[in-house]
Amino acid sequence: MDKKTFTDKLRNSYTFKGDSILIGSAILGDDYESGCQVRLPLKTFNRHGLIAGATGTGKTKSLQVIMESLSDAGVPVLAMDIKGDLSGLGAAGEMNPIVEKRMKMIGMEWNPKSYPLEFLSISDEPGVRLRATISEYGPVLLSKILGLNESQEGVISMIFKYCDDRKLPLLDLKDLKSVLNYAGNEGKEEFKKEYGFLSSSSAGTILRNIISLEQQGAASIFGEPSFDVFDLMKKNKDGQGMINILRLTDMQSKPDLFSTFMLCLLAEIFQSLPELGDPAKPELVIFLDEAHLIFRNASKVLLDQFEMTIKLIRSKGVGIFFITQSPADIPAAILGQLGTKVQHALRAFTAKDRKDIKSASENYPLSDFYQIDELITQLGIGEAFVTGLDEKGRPTELVNTLMRPPFSRMDVLSTLEINKFIQHSDLIREYNVEMDRESAFEMLQRKLDAPSRTSEEDRRTKDQTTSKNEEESTFEQVLKSPITNMIAREVTRGLLGVLGLRSGRTRSRSRSIF
Repeated sequence: MDKKTFTDKLRNSYTFKGDSILIGSAILGDDYESGCQVRLPLKTFNRHGLIAGATGTGKTKSLQVIMESLSDAGVPVLAMDIKGDLSGLGAAGEMNPIVEKRMKMIGMEWNPKSYPLEFLSISDEPGVRLRATISEYGPVLLSKILGLNESQEGVISMIFKYCDDRKLPLLDLKDLKSVLNYAGNEGKEEFKKEYGFLSSSSAGTILRNIISLEQQGAASIFGEPSFDVFDLMKKNKDGQGMINILRLTDMQSKPDLFSTFMLCLLAEIFQSLPELGDPAKPELVIFLDEAHLIFRNASKVLLDQFEMTIKLIRSKGVGIFFITQSPADIPAAILGQLGTKVQHALRAFTAKDRKDIKSASENYPLSDFYQIDELITQLGIGEAFVTGLDEKGRPTELVNTLMRPPFSRMDVLSTLEINKFIQHSDLIREYNVEMDRESAFEMLQRKLDAPSRTSEEDRRTKDQTTSKNEEESTFEQVLKSPITNMIAREVTRGLLGVLGLRSGRTRSRSRSIF
């Protein structure tokens, strides 16, 4: 197909009636100033997406551009920042020769600006604490975090059932450990009678895994106050969507914890939001950086749950974008659900690389103009193959795109700058507090203490009776002894006085017990 015909085809494919966001401009062969801008309709961003490419090819800047555009359109964003390089969105960018040249090539105005940020954390990183209770995670996700096998997962399910039936709140790991200990010891017969045999070896393994999880610092994600997902969907006073950055730089070695937390968060969002059908723009867009960590060693149950969530959550107005090096990192069933795709360069250093490139090129619409599997290795920094969905849900033409430069800083914020955002956060004051209301731990502790309190009460009553009998015996002996009446009366007063005082103290102690 010749360049003019293809240019006309592109303009037709990327012209929309509704709101759209500017991604960049088409590159047609050696022509970097084609005058054909590449836009994507805002209403299709709940149809999910992919940003892929080798290290250093510009994935993060493309992510930054899309997040900026969504925020300007009033769409809140949640981004998982595993490498710690997204904070620059909070500061205005600076003009430089590269930005100036690209601005002219694309035919756009470049207006440096900062964006409203909220820093979130599930670890020791500074930010709003995201927590959920053990009950909110549920047995399947919790078993994934703990790395349990099928048999041990069954034990966790029985524990949850036991707590549900007896209205024992499972809020944090302390509660879970207390129920496990009770079910394996004092409450063993009660548990066995109603829920089946609890293997001591399984219970022991689960307890060891819980302790190991605590030593990794993961206990901080369990408990109260639980995070309200509607706090992710705020706008600032200027109508910009809030950009929520979940800082995860210390979570790269804990992919199971990260992936399971994400599934719990998505499940909570799905359950909380109403059905919207096909809204004019999304309610929230979530970006999962280093997405391969989510699917690494994931069980079939979790993959099925993730696939189901991806299919259904778009009707709630929520879009999910995966950022990774290769499309092969994403399971095929999920990859097929992604409407928008931004593919940066891949490098063919090995035979496996060449095989992956061929496979990656087959994930995109066929092109009459580009030789995809060849050009995908020749893309420059800040260039990408782009395809999306038009307003009728049809795939747009695959186009080699010169990505527009971000309006915000193309570098990270300093620690001082980040702290300023944190100091002015209303959510920090709401969620970074410690709560420990009565839950399974305290209820079971009270239940275990009840027999010992009864036993102590019985012992005290027995001691009081014995003491009284002994004192009465002494009193009788005094009365019968050969002493004068006056001496007898003085001894009597003294003994009665002591008895009266002891009796009063005993009553006081009895009242304090109950």
